[in-house]
Amino acid sequence: MSNLREKLKIPTEHVDAINDFLMDPDNQVVNEVLELVEKYGGPKEINRKAAEARKLDNLMGRLKDSGSSYYDDVQWLMEQRDKGAFISKADYRKKILGDKAASMKFKEDTAVTLEISALQYFPFLITEAKQAIEKGELMPGRYIRVRTMKEQVEDNGDILAVAAAMQVVGASYVETLDTKGTDGSNIHLGGPETITGYFGGVGQPNGHAIKWADEFLHYYTEYGIKQVLNVNPGTVLIGYLLHKLGIDNEFKISVYMGNDNPYAVLWTLIGAKLFSRSDNTTSLIGFNLANSVNNDTIRKASDIRKALGFEQVVRIEHHIVETYKSIVVQPYDRLDELLEVAKDVPNISAKHEGGDPEVDKTLDHPSDILDYFMPKTDVEAQGLMGAFERNYVEKHNAVNRTAQALTKAGIDVICATKLHV
Repeated sequence: MSNLREKLKIPTEHVDAINDFLMDPDNQVVNEVLELVEKYGGPKEINRKAAEARKLDNLMGRLKDSGSSYYDDVQWLMEQRDKGAFISKADYRKKILGDKAASMKFKEDTAVTLEISALQYFPFLITEAKQAIEKGELMPGRYIRVRTMKEQVEDNGDILAVAAAMQVVGASYVETLDTKGTDGSNIHLGGPETITGYFGGVGQPNGHAIKWADEFLHYYTEYGIKQVLNVNPGTVLIGYLLHKLGIDNEFKISVYMGNDNPYAVLWTLIGAKLFSRSDNTTSLIGFNLANSVNNDTIRKASDIRKALGFEQVVRIEHHIVETYKSIVVQPYDRLDELLEVAKDVPNISAKHEGGDPEVDKTLDHPSDILDYFMPKTDVEAQGLMGAFERNYVEKHNAVNRTAQALTKAGIDVICATKLHV
C-alpha cells in the first residue's frame, strides 16, 4: 500500500503552476478580487475602518443618535452584566450537580460552544436574557443570524444593537449576507414550481461571487461585521483570498453547502491550508457539517483538521436540534450523540436551530426554517411575531437542556463569557 500511497503526492511543479496562475497579471478572476479590495482602500484601510466601526462606544453612539429604543435595552444589558445578575458558571454547576460540583473535574479541552440560530430580531435577545436571569440559565456563546441585512439596517438600529450586544455579553455571531442563492441570482428559478432546480446547487452564479465579496466589505467597514455565512465554493475561495491579502475577515460554512463526508471536509480544509497565512490562520472559523453526518465522520473530520494544524482555528458546528418544519424528518435530536463525541473531539459547537422536538411539535406555530425568509412586514401583518419569539425561546430552552446534559457528563461549556463569570 505504501507504493500506492506515493502516487498521491502532489508534485512541486503542480503547486508552481497554481502560483504562476495566481501571479499572472492577466488573470481576470484574481484581478477582480484585487480591484474590489483596492476600491475599499486596500487591506490596511479596510481593517482600520472595520475596527473603528466595531468599537462599542461608536456602535452605541450611532444607536443613540438614531433615536433607537434599542439603545436603552443594550444599556440595560450592560447594567445586568455589571451587577452580576446572570448566574456564574460555578453556581450553574452547583445548581445542576449539587455538592458534587465542587469536587467534579470538567473536561475543558473539549468544551462545547453553546450556539443558537437564528437570532432574527434584537428584542428576542432581551427576552432571552430576562429569562436567563430569572431562571438561572446560561446564555449562548455563539449566535447565528439569517435576517435580511438591508431590513436590519432600516429597522430601528437592529444591526447596531446586535453588534453592540454581542460585545456586551461576550459572544461571537455570524450574519448572512443578502447575496445568496435565494436572492434571484439564478434567473431560471422561481418559487415552489421550480423547487427541484435548487437541488442542482444554487449559490452565487456568474458575477455574484464578487457581489457577495462587495457586500461583505461594505458591512465589514460600515458596521465592523467580521463573520458571515458562506454557502458556495467560489465565495469560500474568495473568503480565503481576502484573508490571505491581509483583510481580517472570517466566515463559517453553512449546512446548506452539504459537507457530509470526510472527503468534502478534506477538500475544503486543503483550500484553507493553501491560502492560510504564515501563522497558519485562515478566515474559515466555523464548519457546519450537514445534518446527515454521524460521529464517525465528525471524528474523521477532526483528525483531518488536526493534521492540517486547524484544531483550534476551525470550529466544527453541529446541529443538535433543527426547526420542526421544512428541513429534516422529525424527531431530529442529536443530543445523545453529542455527549458521546464531545468526550474526545475538541472545538465543537452545539447548534440549536429549533426547540426540543417533543416540545416544538406541541406549539400552535412550530419552528419553521421558511420563517427566516419572511419580511418583518409580513410577520407583523400575519400577527406572527409572538409565535416567532416563542420559537426563539424554545431554542434557548434547548440550549440549556444541552448545557445541563453536558454538565452532568463532566464536559465544560462555552457560554456568553462576560455574563457567566
